[in-house]
Amino acid sequence: MGNESHDFLPELGDQEGPQQGPSWSNPAWLTEVVDSSADLTAALDPTQMRVVVAKAAEKAGKQLDDKALEKASDDSNRAMMLVRTFRVRGHLAANLDPLGLSKREIPEDLTLKGHGFEGEEDLEVYVGGVFGFGWVTIGELYDALRHTYCGNVGLEYMHISDTVERRFLQERFETPEETIQFTDEGKRAILAAVIRGEQYESFLGKKYVGTKRFGLDGGESMIPALEAVIKYGGQQGVREIIYGMAHRGRLNVLANVMGKPYKVIFHEFSGGSANPEDVGGSGDVKYHLGTSTDREFDGIDVHMSLVPNPSHLEAVDPVVLGKARAQQAIRDDLKQHEQVLPVLLHGDAAFAGQGIVWECLGFSGVRGYNTGGCLHFVINNQIGFTTSPQFARSSPYPSDVAKGVQAPILHVNGDDPEAVTFACKLAIEYRQTFGRDIVIDMWCYRRFGHNEGDEPKFTQPLMYDEIRQHPKVSELYSKRLEEEGVIEKGYADGLCAEFTAHLEKEFAAAKDYKPDQADWFGGRWSGMNKPADPESARRNVETAIDKKLFDSLGRTLTGIPGDLTIHKTLGRVLKAKEEMFSSGEGFDWATAEALAFGSLVTEGFGVRLSGQDSGRGTFSQRHAVWIDQKDEHKYIPLTTLPHGKFEVYDSPLSEYGVLGFEYGFAMADPKSLVMWEAQFGDFANGAQIVIDQFIASGEAKWLRANGLVLLLPHGYEGQGPEHSSARLERFLQLCANDNIQVCNITSPANYFHVLRRQMLRNFRKPLVIMTPKSLLRHPLAKSEASEFQGDNHFMRIKSDMKEIDDEKVKRLVLCSGKVAYDLMQRRDEAELEDVSIVRIEQLYPFPGEPLAVRLERMKNLEQIVWCQEEPKNNGAWFFVDRLIEEAAEAAGKSGMRPCYAGREVAASPATGYASRHQVQQEALVNIALGLNGQAPNVRSDCK
Repeated sequence: MGNESHDFLPELGDQEGPQQGPSWSNPAWLTEVVDSSADLTAALDPTQMRVVVAKAAEKAGKQLDDKALEKASDDSNRAMMLVRTFRVRGHLAANLDPLGLSKREIPEDLTLKGHGFEGEEDLEVYVGGVFGFGWVTIGELYDALRHTYCGNVGLEYMHISDTVERRFLQERFETPEETIQFTDEGKRAILAAVIRGEQYESFLGKKYVGTKRFGLDGGESMIPALEAVIKYGGQQGVREIIYGMAHRGRLNVLANVMGKPYKVIFHEFSGGSANPEDVGGSGDVKYHLGTSTDREFDGIDVHMSLVPNPSHLEAVDPVVLGKARAQQAIRDDLKQHEQVLPVLLHGDAAFAGQGIVWECLGFSGVRGYNTGGCLHFVINNQIGFTTSPQFARSSPYPSDVAKGVQAPILHVNGDDPEAVTFACKLAIEYRQTFGRDIVIDMWCYRRFGHNEGDEPKFTQPLMYDEIRQHPKVSELYSKRLEEEGVIEKGYADGLCAEFTAHLEKEFAAAKDYKPDQADWFGGRWSGMNKPADPESARRNVETAIDKKLFDSLGRTLTGIPGDLTIHKTLGRVLKAKEEMFSSGEGFDWATAEALAFGSLVTEGFGVRLSGQDSGRGTFSQRHAVWIDQKDEHKYIPLTTLPHGKFEVYDSPLSEYGVLGFEYGFAMADPKSLVMWEAQFGDFANGAQIVIDQFIASGEAKWLRANGLVLLLPHGYEGQGPEHSSARLERFLQLCANDNIQVCNITSPANYFHVLRRQMLRNFRKPLVIMTPKSLLRHPLAKSEASEFQGDNHFMRIKSDMKEIDDEKVKRLVLCSGKVAYDLMQRRDEAELEDVSIVRIEQLYPFPGEPLAVRLERMKNLEQIVWCQEEPKNNGAWFFVDRLIEEAAEAAGKSGMRPCYAGREVAASPATGYASRHQVQQEALVNIALGLNGQAPNVRSDCK
């Protein structure tokens, strides 16, 4: 099956080239004309209805005079409105709450009285094929509507404007042979899965009393339902499922869906490590860990992975979507989206309350981020820790946010495992057919407190009185199957005993279990490793390119197709680039970047860049996408290169979601340079959870390497508090154990080399780059052609632009970023011959060794100054202070400590006044050089 005929997704086929058409194009459902009368669910014009009913009466042999025909057509009109009302609102009267605490009175418009049929159950009306009926009594029709729309499954789908999708769901929900039906064998399989889920939780509760497990108790129907996703998904083309979920039920899913050996989980419960002791890392609590496995149903193998996640409940969602997108690209599945399925398991309070959920739903139809539909499964405990729904959201259901992308929603009673399994079966068929998100909202309950150690009756005494006496899912279902004659009495007890005996054997085996290998460098990561010597591993990388490739890329980057009418300013930009390649001089930041991208693509790597303005560049510097000024068709020069693949996307206005997505993409594909670019560096604040919980610590916690690159515009040019600082200090505070790389680069060629280095090494580490703003066009921030070729490579420290004999240097000013050019220009104006400016291009891992070598050559050095634009409590000062001292000591300059020159401590990262900024900037440059300088909020610790 596939979604090739569906027009909601503007992306279909977009991998063959850039999206074409005008910039105002919207997803199709926004402008689609909905043919709602085609299925007779909206009232027809009376004249039309008379014609329809007259033909139906004639065909059925009914004799109707004019008066009778008028009444019959009116009756049919009202009957169809009754049908439509149930299709729109029937879920409001569905039997969803297993505890019966949620009182769901039948709205008047779902009664016969509400439509003028009170006491007319025997009235025969024509309904045009609804439920297979032609002519039917109102009583029969009403019973069918109540049975279908107000049973243990409530369907919300009439908010979908696409008629084909609506009819698809309608037919499968209303046609008798498509309703909830399973064979006897299927029912026994569902019962067995429920029992495994229940007994597993019970076993853990007895063996590890008081230990947190965030059990699935009360929601065990999810286990057979997820197995249905694997089974029916496999039948419809799914070959890989990527799961993301928080704590609730995670251990149960790991064991009973993912197939993680019980003995391994028991080993972890007993305090054992998930990986060999010599691997290192911090590890993580057992209900954060992921795993991967293969399962087979009906002869079809499906690979499954559960992505590890932190305690931020929905933070894993975009990571799963990004990983799914990457796997679809790897499997050449970006057109059909059939083979790789993302499945996200949510809690009700989190789904309604966490904004990242909407950010991820928003990806569902966006080019470059769409994954062909995600299956969302909400474990609706009807409580969030201790918070009742009335305090957790403003909408009737936690799933209401999904209506924003017209996703259908299946509400289902968790005490009916057949209904939950049916919902998943329908959901996977819908997703595989239309490539759209769909939500299953399983109403259940949480049998114990939030983490088994809590006392829930402190806050919900009445609910927990009901829960304590409420029978388990397996008890209810096994009794039902006994009554149906599917199983004999005692059958369920036998399954329980058999499974518990198996758990006892696994429990005993856990005592001797020891992990023999770490789960990380396999599959597409084969050939990658953890660097044994971080210092040499970073240094010994050849990143230069040869002249032939350099010149070829120059032609690609400056050649304008004959059918493209470019903007006149872009024409001047391209003319300037031509001059660069002709003269071999003056290469700017954007050109160096394009050379890095193009050379990597030519060498067979993928390059993926996303951000809110990445096609053009926030500062009109990149111009990776050229737009025709007459019809807006797009041309992307780097996509014309052979071997690899270049992608650039202007992303949704989301930092949290998009950065998580790109992290997930990089997690799956180490052979692509994956970059996220902030519009301004401080926008990374909106994605801090991803930075803290995944980028900085994912490898230590979960043994998951990642090569994601963050491009964060940073620099003080008088643009105020919000657009000056990318919060360099926050990233440096996160640095430890060789976890990430942080750079503040000052030359285009050095930027070129660091991007290429990121891909040409045999390991991956996240790379954070403080990218420039004013340096994008600064006359001194240029590189020559020779710097991209020969034996040139990334320089962790860069020397002064002016040649000064090291032995003459008395004052060394160390800095990072654009302030270096301010310092060099002012130093040269003042004709200072004994002051050297050295730039620290890579702040972490700190280049202590090359700095020490440089310091050792400065025989007459008297003072080391650290100069920065950021306030003293921001920037790099508190990070580099002791590291510079250690380098000085290694250089034989024991006792020589750096002093600080820069802005005073400040609560706001920068002044909001351009004039004040300029005065401060001039003063801090002067005092760093030992010249007279004074301004408010600027200081020097140097004597």
